[in-house]
Amino acid sequence: MFCPHPRSVGRPLYLEVPVVPWPAAPLLPLASEIPDAAEAQQSVTNAASFIEENWATWLSIGLKILLIIVIAAALRSVVRKALTRLITRMNSSAEAVEGTALGGLLVNAERRRQRSEAIGSVLRSVASFLILGTAALMVLGALKIDLAPLLASAGVAGVAIGFGARNLVTDFLSGVFMIMEDQYGVGDKIDAGVASGEVIEVGLRVTKLRGDNGEIWYVRNGEIKRIGNLSQGWATAGVDVQVKPTENLAHIREVVQRVAEGLAKDTPWDERLWGPVEVLGLDEVLLASMTVKVSAKTMPGQQFAVERELRWRIKEAFDAAGIRIIGGVAPADEEGEAPADPSAAVSAPSALANPTSPQSLATAPIPAPSTPRITK
Repeated sequence: MFCPHPRSVGRPLYLEVPVVPWPAAPLLPLASEIPDAAEAQQSVTNAASFIEENWATWLSIGLKILLIIVIAAALRSVVRKALTRLITRMNSSAEAVEGTALGGLLVNAERRRQRSEAIGSVLRSVASFLILGTAALMVLGALKIDLAPLLASAGVAGVAIGFGARNLVTDFLSGVFMIMEDQYGVGDKIDAGVASGEVIEVGLRVTKLRGDNGEIWYVRNGEIKRIGNLSQGWATAGVDVQVKPTENLAHIREVVQRVAEGLAKDTPWDERLWGPVEVLGLDEVLLASMTVKVSAKTMPGQQFAVERELRWRIKEAFDAAGIRIIGGVAPADEEGEAPADPSAAVSAPSALANPTSPQSLATAPIPAPSTPRITK
């Protein structure tokens, strides 16, 4: 049993705990005592000094590159807006002449719009390529990159590509000049040599034509050596009328002029005719016929319709006036000619028809010679 000390009665109790010393922490080594610390410190010092010495150069290069990019973007935007404004002005001038005689002689507004849009697209693409390509070369030059090997490689690659794709380059350049020179457009009827028909699409490489039978021709622009445009300006309708050489020429001219006046007053031929119908005169005189030439200036592409209508009306007018056109069968009493001999169409009898004639005997086969038979 625990009994407190008499002196500790009424006093706080204190326990005596032995003090154990804490182990001392190891001291960190100095920077000079770490292996390779001197080399690391030297590297950091060199890097800091390098950055301090070249930060101005890097800043100037960065500002120069940023300035090149900003100028290139601004120049490209200005050039594209200027080209777009030019194309818009061309379209507005085309709309101003639409519906007039001058507009009909040239081209319609839709065709001029398509042509101007195609030219504008090509010019915008070329301008963007030149501006951005020049800016890229300037950026590489600002970065102290030697451009001589790059330009030499690009030149060799360009020659190789151009040699391998020379047909493609030829087609592209031919298409550009065809569009810029307005040689033909959508809706024109052309003869391109290799094919002919109505133009339904004009591209930088291929032109699409729809033939008379509905087929579609894909013609490469580089293969077109000559083009005959049948839809620009005006067309000529020509009609040849063959009559008997005994007909009165003054009467024929009077009848044709009357037909021409009626055609010029009727709709829609009054719009398709761009000039008076003229009797050019005798185109050919033979013993049995003579040919009267009739011509008229028409709207492009409408010459065949005008020719058919002229033939129709001239035939009706000649029948009403008693003028006969070569090709009809005339009664014998009106022509004053003797009736044809029916036996004239029968061929002469052949000498081979008689088996006793010398000709038949000469063609008879020669009989085989008879040989005596020898019997035992």
